[in-house]
Amino acid sequence: MRRVLRSAAVSLATISALVVGGCSSDSQVDSIYSTGGWPGMHADARNSDTSPVAGSRSLSFAWSRPLGAPTATAASISSGGQIFVTTRSDNGCNLYSFEIESGRKRWCTRLGPGVAAATPLVDHNTNVYIGEDGAMNSFNEHGQLRWRTVVSGTPMSAQFTGDGNVLFVTQFGVISVLSPQTGKEIVPSYQLIPAPTADQAQDVPLPAAAKGLDQCFFGSPDCPVPHTPAIDLESGRFYVDVWRPGRSQSEIVAMRYADGALSEEWSSDAVPGGSSSSPVLSADGGTLYANDTKGTLWALDTDTGKSRWSHDIGYVAAEGPSVTADGLIVPAGGRDGHLLALRDRGDHAELVWERKDVLQLGVPAQTAGGTGYTVVRDGTAGLAVLAFDTGTGESASQTVLPGAAGFTVGTSIGPSGEVLTPTLLGELFVLKP
Repeated sequence: MRRVLRSAAVSLATISALVVGGCSSDSQVDSIYSTGGWPGMHADARNSDTSPVAGSRSLSFAWSRPLGAPTATAASISSGGQIFVTTRSDNGCNLYSFEIESGRKRWCTRLGPGVAAATPLVDHNTNVYIGEDGAMNSFNEHGQLRWRTVVSGTPMSAQFTGDGNVLFVTQFGVISVLSPQTGKEIVPSYQLIPAPTADQAQDVPLPAAAKGLDQCFFGSPDCPVPHTPAIDLESGRFYVDVWRPGRSQSEIVAMRYADGALSEEWSSDAVPGGSSSSPVLSADGGTLYANDTKGTLWALDTDTGKSRWSHDIGYVAAEGPSVTADGLIVPAGGRDGHLLALRDRGDHAELVWERKDVLQLGVPAQTAGGTGYTVVRDGTAGLAVLAFDTGTGESASQTVLPGAAGFTVGTSIGPSGEVLTPTLLGELFVLKP
């Protein structure tokens, strides 16, 4: 979660992001993506927060693990059920791996504090890709370092490209595409924020790799790129929220990774005040969804960056919406958010259903079979996972998260329909069908 949790997340001062992108054949994508799990921050390249797994409408609490420090991003899950999650720990481990079945810790390690800003990206071989202050790293399933590549800044959550490489953006706005096997650059990096000239650079010290990370929650120009990009795997076009020097707000920038290069196509300030969440791409690649800071969801044309429509959802969402392949949109929760679903009708959003009787305090995930999950208030202060019918909004079941409080920062779906959610305060909960 980003701006909605500002006051609650002041203590999470170290947040960052790397993004991965590219384009080529579907077979190359399939060969690296961990299908059946939850490979990255928002599940897939388009940030859809959806799963092809058929979700169960009856869940039971399986296990929970205190992580020892606040957690700011979702957990990722391999197709074999290995979990990866980061924390903002001041000492000890800050990158963990657990078994989904038992909760047993497979391994943990300590990286730079910037690791807390990102969700690890996992491939079909259970290799993981995660940034830290000044570097992108890859580990194998046993926690052994495969490679480390020095970069400018701290990478935010990475993505896979259509040709199977790793694309990421640092909080400084530096875009890189690396080989998943060697960590070497596939194309020259691209700077969304122009670097100083040679003359200027003589008098400008190199910024610390973690500079501005403490401002990523606040929508500040001190953290120019705070969110995870969305990628169209077929075209190679991807979208980044960036606050450039001298601008009054952040803008959404359309980039393309193709023909051996990274190139900029357009930038748009159509979202008033700038985007408060990671962009989300429609399944056909034609529409991009983003929240503003006032409680409005915006739909932009991906060819031009111009607004198609806007819809007041009634509260400021903490993250981007969950968007299915057939276009059902379920906005994320917020400090005073409720539950609703929209349908994109081209020039406007149609309200499908609305549940003002529930206080939504998490990020929703939709699964095959028309089942959705999100975290809601239970009683006066507790939290529970609500399973609901995505077609009607009707509750199917509600499972208490024992001892949980505050907010959760993501909802991930496991290969057998498990539902995972970490709390901002630093505890991982796992429910099973």
